[in-house]
Amino acid sequence: MTDSNYIWYACYGSNLFQERFHCYIKGGQPEGSLTYYRGCTDKTLPRDSEELFICSELYFAKKSNSWNGCGVAFIKTNFGISASTLARQYLITKEQFTEIVKQETETIENLYIDFEFAKKQGSYVFKENSYYGNIIYLSDQYNYPVFTITNEKNLSTYNAPSVEYLKAIVKGIQETHTYLSVEEIAEYLITKQGIIDNFNKEELLKIIS
Repeated sequence: MTDSNYIWYACYGSNLFQERFHCYIKGGQPEGSLTYYRGCTDKTLPRDSEELFICSELYFAKKSNSWNGCGVAFIKTNFGISASTLARQYLITKEQFTEIVKQETETIENLYIDFEFAKKQGSYVFKENSYYGNIIYLSDQYNYPVFTITNEKNLSTYNAPSVEYLKAIVKGIQETHTYLSVEEIAEYLITKQGIIDNFNKEELLKIIS
């Protein structure tokens, strides 16, 4: 029997790294980040987490004050079997998800997310002109809905991520997708917009290893 108060939160950027993600729940400053997160009211850690693949293209854009003004991860809003983004899903409460999203979108005022509407529509923009103001329903897993967030648009101006940000993503991939070699992770990352013109394979291999 499932608990209707729980959902899966699918992460594809630095939140792949569990230690970094836990700062959104417990509060704290992740390694390499310039931001201290206030955490959730309910500081209970996720019931579960597991690997996930998202059928959308990963890319890096915008400028994040948390990561030295460098680019951060987004996925495109169009989905298809030809694209595959390495991800991780955490089983958390709806209230925790909402508070995490408030931290992600730097929202101070009350925020309401209509999960049933998002599931029915497939996605909806709950905060316009925000980096991550678009919630997307991906699927159901073990009778819990899987949601992620990204930009409301497919951004076309790309920006390189910082080395610290890439290290957080790599640590998360290595924790979650444990079968991937250093070489395979480098091959995965080097194809992404924001990385392809800013890092060569040797630089990525050094970051990963």
